Amino acid sequence: MYSVIVVPPACARADDQIKIATGERLAFGRAGTGGLSITHEGVPRVAGEIAAHRNFWLLSNHSEDQTYVVENPEGAGEHIKVGPGRLDAPVPFEFSRVVLPAAGDLLAFDVWAPRHTFRSVARTGLSGALTAPAFTLDRSKRYFAVLTALCEPRLRGEPHASLPAVEQLVERLRSVWPAVSRSAVYWNIDYLALKLRLRPGPDTAEPGQRVNGKKESLVSLALRFDLVREDDLAVLAVGPSEVVR
Repeated sequence: MYSVIVVPPACARADDQIKIATGERLAFGRAGTGGLSITHEGVPRVAGEIAAHRNFWLLSNHSEDQTYVVENPEGAGEHIKVGPGRLDAPVPFEFSRVVLPAAGDLLAFDVWAPRHTFRSVARTGLSGALTAPAFTLDRSKRYFAVLTALCEPRLRGEPHASLPAVEQLVERLRSVWPAVSRSAVYWNIDYLALKLRLRPGPDTAEPGQRVNGKKESLVSLALRFDLVREDDLAVLAVGPSEVVR
């Protein structure tokens, strides 16, 4: 039974996908290696190799001078780098995009690991107090709508997008929060920084710099630990029921 699916560039049919089972390897490169052929003069003849291993896969970089990047298209910028000569680097993403720099171009192909399994979070046979949650966020509150609006550009597939300014946040939130104002957005950003235990910027910094630093820290924390996910963007279409003030 296959465990990894490789989707070649410009693949239009399921029949063109390459399925590999645990223990199998697939070479890729410019030469006809019997694996995945990428016809570009900037790609090494034998560029690398993919190995399937249960519910994840390994990437070997056979290039002598190019770093490969493996992106998680659903991870709001999450990625790993595989340096030249690195062998069997584990890739944990269920959906991955391998990006190869090639003579000024960036070439990509996808790798899927659809057999990821997850343990049930239900407590079975354990007694005693529950573990305190690391972060407590109420998705019905206005502060969560502000945090979601902050994360939105990067959640929509632009991992390096600039964060929205406070004025842009006000406009984005107005449809679900008609009374929103600059001061209310500032207040919620400050509240989130305290709630998520982020340190404010140095007292010597300009006010605008302090806010920008808080926004960047909030978004980085929220996306790194999945506090805000793509499906949470729904709160920007349906207003939260309660204002936190």
